[in-house]
Amino acid sequence: MTYVLGIDLGTSSLKGILMDEVGNLITTKSAEYQIDTPKQGYSEQRPEYWIVALESVLTGLSVEISDFGQQLAGISFSGQMHSLVVLDDNNKPVYPAILWNDVRTSKQCQEITDRLGQRLLEITKNIALEGFTLPKILWLQENEPEVWSRVKKIMLPKDYLSLWLTGNIYTEFSDAAGTLLLDIEKKQWSEEITDAFNIDRRILPELIESTDRTGFVKAEIAERYKLTNEVKVFAGGADNAAAALGVGLINEEVGLISMGTSGVVSAYEPKIADYKGKLHFFNHTVPGACYSMGVTLAAGWYKETFGKGLSFNELLSEVYTVSPGSEGLLFTPYIVGERTPHFDSKIRGSFIGISAHHEQKHFSRAVLEGITFSLRDSKDIMEKTKNKKFKRLISVGGGAQNPDIMQMQADIFNSEMIRLTVEQGPGLGACMIAAFGCGLFDSLEAVTKAFVHYKEASFIPNPKNVARYEQIYQIWKQVYKNTSEISHQLVEFNDEG
Repeated sequence: MTYVLGIDLGTSSLKGILMDEVGNLITTKSAEYQIDTPKQGYSEQRPEYWIVALESVLTGLSVEISDFGQQLAGISFSGQMHSLVVLDDNNKPVYPAILWNDVRTSKQCQEITDRLGQRLLEITKNIALEGFTLPKILWLQENEPEVWSRVKKIMLPKDYLSLWLTGNIYTEFSDAAGTLLLDIEKKQWSEEITDAFNIDRRILPELIESTDRTGFVKAEIAERYKLTNEVKVFAGGADNAAAALGVGLINEEVGLISMGTSGVVSAYEPKIADYKGKLHFFNHTVPGACYSMGVTLAAGWYKETFGKGLSFNELLSEVYTVSPGSEGLLFTPYIVGERTPHFDSKIRGSFIGISAHHEQKHFSRAVLEGITFSLRDSKDIMEKTKNKKFKRLISVGGGAQNPDIMQMQADIFNSEMIRLTVEQGPGLGACMIAAFGCGLFDSLEAVTKAFVHYKEASFIPNPKNVARYEQIYQIWKQVYKNTSEISHQLVEFNDEG
């Protein structure tokens, strides 16, 4: 039996998923690490944390699985997007990795927008936000010039793991697309952008496809974990791209809905689409394809704030008793600003229509409906731009575990909703890339058929609820434009105080 290993490098932990050649899960291992916050708004990690975590996972696998060393054929990765890793001429980190959720770079984002204007969107298909990599580079140039003078290579987190395993430096298009340095259509580093900000293109890694091999596990590492085969290592993908592959998002017929800490809508894009900056647009792990993505930032806020100590189902145990529309109560999920379609860091959340008869169950349902309405904003943009409706939507995350939420999604999206039999997240996509790269399958479609499985029962829209939600959604859409100015004033007042 042949094994493939998917390594998912997350923000707070690294997870290894070991699967066999026909798509059976063998085991998983994980290791946590800390996020460093030396100042308000800063979010950093030392790349060494990730190596320690990977060593722990590899050790655990080699101990638990007796034939791990003899049967492991390939390794690939999924990784947190956008985070900046900078190395010296010995390939050693010269500064902590600045993570995707670091927000120190508002000034640099404005500088990028002012200097490049519409060209940034034309080249990268995205607008400048604090999460992306380019603003972090500009911050380092401006605030740590001595550090910047020592930088000989720029990397993304998962590619640092590949460097450790193989000694080779590459990145692939799905992660490169999140840097604001890639010409997404030409699939090359943009000379116009790098020249504009004095970035030597020689410090950027060579670009390859997600399914391309970056090398083989080095001899000393193979010996440490008793790997007797020549284990191949493949480039992998950014976490969202790998997750899209791992749920079977490989054609235009289906879309992906994820409701967890944040909310995400993703769609497969066989060619470049122009969303005019309203959605994120990145290269896919599927060679030649892209994917679009809408994000609602604070989908998990309600449970984290009011549901401590409760399971998801306990918190939502009575929502089924409340009719669609929560009896006149609306919620907008703009708790920490919003990403799509508004890209407004100063908008804040709201409950509208509170009356004396509303109880916790009404607030719970209103929150779920508001998050789903926000995700529908992105779904509608995708469908209108392409003039094509999804045949069905795949639901993942905490929301997919609750049948009441699944039916609510079916009614608000007016779409059939399906679920995975088992969710393994981005790490499964990494396993699939390794399986294809090792030649165990002749196409990613064949890998998907073997590795990705859906529950037979689906959730079908209720026509009565669909009609009611359509009316409520039109009212809900008015809340942003009627509260944005108030939110902005409150944020500015609070900042001054």
